[in-house]
Amino acid sequence: MDEEQAPDQASLFPKSTGDKLREAREAQGLTLADIANRTRVPTRHLEAIENGDYSSMPSPTYAIGFAKSYARAVGLDERAIADEVRNNPQLPLPPVTDYEAYQPRDAKRLPSFGLAAVAGLIGVLVVVMVILWYGAGLFRGSEQPPAPPENAIAAAPEPTPTPVSGGQVTLTATDSVWVKIHDATGKTLFEKTMAAGERYDVPGDANGPMIDAGRPDKIQVTVNGSAMPPLGDGRVAIQDVPIGAAALQARGVAAAPAAAPAAAPAAPPTPAATARAIKTPPAFQPAAVPTPRVTPTPAPQPTPGAGPAPPP
Repeated sequence: MDEEQAPDQASLFPKSTGDKLREAREAQGLTLADIANRTRVPTRHLEAIENGDYSSMPSPTYAIGFAKSYARAVGLDERAIADEVRNNPQLPLPPVTDYEAYQPRDAKRLPSFGLAAVAGLIGVLVVVMVILWYGAGLFRGSEQPPAPPENAIAAAPEPTPTPVSGGQVTLTATDSVWVKIHDATGKTLFEKTMAAGERYDVPGDANGPMIDAGRPDKIQVTVNGSAMPPLGDGRVAIQDVPIGAAALQARGVAAAPAAAPAAAPAAPPTPAATARAIKTPPAFQPAAVPTPRVTPTPAPQPTPGAGPAPPP
């Protein structure tokens, strides 16, 4: 009689998902630390799954993914475990965005027709005054701006690289890591624990592809074979990170360092600075002729004893 009631009691009180995982782990002589090393899932999350406490999970997606990794590590059916976790009433619901309904404005609060007409007239007058001001400035500004010096050479700015839309996005796991790829509508495109060296090509026609990953630092991202910046440092999990070709290339452009401005070449010396002033010789002036000096002749003296000179 007791043997017949045992199956009935088992059906009335089925084992929980956490009990199944715990019994499978203990049957293999494994600890939670061993499961954490195999699945890369933190020990606190594995313990919460065994206890049926999903409140500490980042999201329902993480809870289901961690439970599937646990089941795979102990040899249980991961799809059945995932369905049990998905249907668990204690699983937290995903956040729902609350949109505020649009309410039309009250017609009584709208400006009157006269006020609207005055405002429009003021706007037209402002535009006309701006046009007249700039038009008068064109007639006044007939003077040509000063030409730049010949030795001034402007350095042409370097073109800024722009991201190219489109391209093949490839994800390569450098270690065991859980990854989920979904589009903008929530449709799952890819979900599994990738092994080291395993690759996944994101479909080119995917509608806004995004990624959820527990260890983003274990994922190498390339676009058309070119390496892109990492999706995270691995200290925290990521969720709903865009991995379209355009979004990844935009991240690469933002992370690239700004190019240093080119220095203008030194200006050559101008001819005016090196020309020498030519001195004009002084005008010719004739040499001064000395004035002859006239010595006066002394008058003749009368001879003593001589008579007076005869008259002429």
